[in-house]
Amino acid sequence: MLPSVHVHCPYCGEPLQLSIDASAGDQRYIEDCQVCCRPIAVSVTVAEDGDFDVACRAENDA
Repeated sequence: MLPSVHVHCPYCGEPLQLSIDASAGDQRYIEDCQVCCRPIAVSVTVAEDGDFDVACRAENDA
């Protein structure tokens, strides 16, 4: 079972639950908000010990 994290949509602020596959290493992908359907840029950084950090931002934020 994949671990999950709770984040908030950068557009509407609704809480979201994302499943993270840390075995895939660092990742960047787009996930649509389940509430407002806008694209969220998700960035996963995996440490050598398997711990990970997740950052979410609006797709067109610099």
